[in-house]
Amino acid sequence: MRTALTTLSLSVSLLLSVMSSFSVQASAQTLNLTTEDYPPFNIINTKNGHISGISTEKVRELMQRADQKYTLTAYPWARAFQMARNEPGTCVFSTTRSAEREAMFQWVGPLVRNNWYVFGRAGDSRHPQTLEDLRGYVIGSYRGDAVGEFLALKGFKTDLASTDSDNPRKLLIGRFDFWATGELLGMAILKNQGLSKKIVPLFQFYQADMYLACHNDISPDTILRFNKILKVMERDGSAAAIEKKYK
Repeated sequence: MRTALTTLSLSVSLLLSVMSSFSVQASAQTLNLTTEDYPPFNIINTKNGHISGISTEKVRELMQRADQKYTLTAYPWARAFQMARNEPGTCVFSTTRSAEREAMFQWVGPLVRNNWYVFGRAGDSRHPQTLEDLRGYVIGSYRGDAVGEFLALKGFKTDLASTDSDNPRKLLIGRFDFWATGELLGMAILKNQGLSKKIVPLFQFYQADMYLACHNDISPDTILRFNKILKVMERDGSAAAIEKKYK
């Protein structure tokens, strides 16, 4: 009897040891974070490849406070997004949370809010003030972006570029009628390309929250812990301090 109990005790101890080891390994998992160039939320330095920006700094601070190992790499958006969907242990930011994407990921955030704007050529005689005014026109966006997805679902005609930075040129040569993108991103692209006087913002049509979107294999406890830490960052003022740096 004692031998049986001893054997059972050893078996339970071994099982607990294995489970404990697995738990430690899971918590020590290195997350692969992907992003794109989307200033001022994610900014890629073309000279040295360093990634900064509002969302990036918040995510870095979050990972540090969570004592979470990670890698961070920038890709074209469509690739960054699909990696987080298909590759375990991967998260992507800054990702707009929508009903269509809800089940694809586990969500940490929101990190930032993004105003969506319609831009047009300066001097264009057409003066749309709402999305409904754009029925019948072609609107430029880029592949895999939430703005283009939103417009397509509402039945608007869209022309999708590989990257959003291609759209000002396409707008100016008449490939489409208007350009829809994030307000701050659009302004940053126009400033970088010296086109701020040729293309102007017309009106805001939506406000979206952007998140760190994680593959569904990541432990829900990890996601919960990340969200709790992010709330602490908001309460202690560190999140606001990061945003202030980019204004």
